Amino acid sequence: MSLSGKAAIVGIGATEFSKDSGRSELRLAAEAVRHALDDAGLTPADVDGLVTFTMDTNAEIAVARELRIPELKFFSRINYGGGAAAATVQQAAMAVATGVADVVVAYRAFNERSGHRFGQVSAAAAQQVNTNGIDNGFHYPMGIATPAATVAMAARRYMHEYGATSADFGRIAVLDRKHAATNPNAWFHGKPITLEDHQNSRWVAEPLHLLDCCQESDGGVALGFTTAHPA
Repeated sequence: MSLSGKAAIVGIGATEFSKDSGRSELRLAAEAVRHALDDAGLTPADVDGLVTFTMDTNAEIAVARELRIPELKFFSRINYGGGAAAATVQQAAMAVATGVADVVVAYRAFNERSGHRFGQVSAAAAQQVNTNGIDNGFHYPMGIATPAATVAMAARRYMHEYGATSADFGRIAVLDRKHAATNPNAWFHGKPITLEDHQNSRWVAEPLHLLDCCQESDGGVALGFTTAHPA
């Protein structure tokens, strides 16, 4: 089944991104969702679905309660981080396209700079009594203990398979920063970079430079979805 033409993003919301938000992650999530609903001309009473992904401390039920969403027909939580954001879009679109829910909001909110920092090694991650602990117990002794180190392995393989170079990765980083520089809420608002900046930045985990990596920051983002016809 194709989702093309069956679902649409109708609202986008975000908080500012900073080193210290000064508020709870739940409040950041609620603010981002409210901004998305305002952008779409909707209210919390219109929402009947929520989607997020793991490592987020804001449970769907907690966000619904905070916003006074009356009833959820659909909620889901995607495993893993990073690229899992794309799957929240997929599941929200699936929910409205199939009629499971009418208005679904995908959200994520973190105090990833003032709170838990994923870019730092945490021995506790390898001590969990679950499959994640088992996986990390194998990875950590090899130095694969941060998101950058994990992705560096895949990046190196990609370079081997397709002949990509560090400069190719740099062009993506430059384009991302170009867009971020136009966003008043962004950490790097008004601060684009050049390919030379990228290539001269220090290694974090070869073949990834500092400017290949995302900035740890506090903030939240939300997207509102409904069927394409009302949109």
